[in-house]
Order: sequence, then structure tokens, then C-alpha cells
Amino acid sequence: MREIVASTQGRVVAVCRNPEPGLPKPVVEHIYLLADLGVEGDYHAGKFVRHRYLANKYPTRRNLRQVLLVDNAAYRELEQKGISIGPGAMGENITVEGIDVMSLTEGTQLAIGGAVVEITEVRKPCIQLNGINPKLLKAVAVKENSKIIYKAGIMTRILQAGWVKAGDRVAIVVPDAVQQEVLF
Repeated sequence: MREIVASTQGRVVAVCRNPEPGLPKPVVEHIYLLADLGVEGDYHAGKFVRHRYLANKYPTRRNLRQVLLVDNAAYRELEQKGISIGPGAMGENITVEGIDVMSLTEGTQLAIGGAVVEITEVRKPCIQLNGINPKLLKAVAVKENSKIIYKAGIMTRILQAGWVKAGDRVAIVVPDAVQQEVLF
């Protein structure tokens, strides 16, 4: 059993899936997240990493990049930079709002619709984004104080399978072990 932290909630703006590699991922009505595999019917689902560069380099590496989440605020920020794109354009499976996903740390768990995911890493975007807009990669990989800050989403793995659709709630969850430590 997991407890949802009620003060930290958002909602799903859009869900996306593409059986083929590449960008963008088309917006669809709903997606099914398969535990420890990925989005059913999506190219990146599988036991082993499916991102082409990593799959070529490490073909037997466990897939911890099963679902990509992008904050809808990133699209509003891009709009201010003259880049008009929307959900799915950066290859995400789920676009969210109301939770600053880029500020969450690895290991954070999120309840999204009927599923639960865990953040595994910040996405480090590649040149493929420039196929959507020639300025996109530079706009989401920003240099601040001699450090590159990535604003292109977070990668997650699926802990609990479930359906997800636009309008579903997104909430940070606290695992049982953490709840017990707080209680005792």
C-alpha cells in the first residue's frame, strides 16, 4: 500500500504512444503501462533498453527508461522562445501539469491514473529533437553557471501496471517503508 501525498498533485494533459522509433509520438486516448516493461504498443517498451543509441552500445542493459514524462510548463517556456510545439513532440509518453517533474529526484514515485512509476533519471536529450525544430535541443539543454541543465523530461520505470488517460490525477506517493519510518 502506498500513501498519496495530497498536497502535491497534478494532472495528465496528454498520453502518447508510437510503435515506431522517432519523433513525435502521436497523442492517443489512453495508454496501458506494463509493469517493468513500458507502454503497451510503444517502441520503447521491453525488458532491455530500447533507445537506439543505448541499445546498440549495451544490448542487454535492463530497461529503466520505460516511460518519459514531460511537464507541460516546458512547452509554455518553449513558446516564449518562439518554438510552438505540444504534447508528444519531444517523444514523451505522458505530458503532465501541476507537478514540477524536473525538480523531483531519482527514486520518487508517482501515481499516474491507475499506474505507479518511479523516476530513474533526468532525460538527456539528443539531436533528434532538432528534427522537430532546429532550435529545440539548445532550448531544452540550457547552460547555467557552466553546467548544462536539461529540461526535456524525466525517465521512469513502471512499478504498478495501469491505464492512464488525459485528465487523470498525478500525485507523489510515499512507499510503505517510508511511512513506517515516519510513524515509529
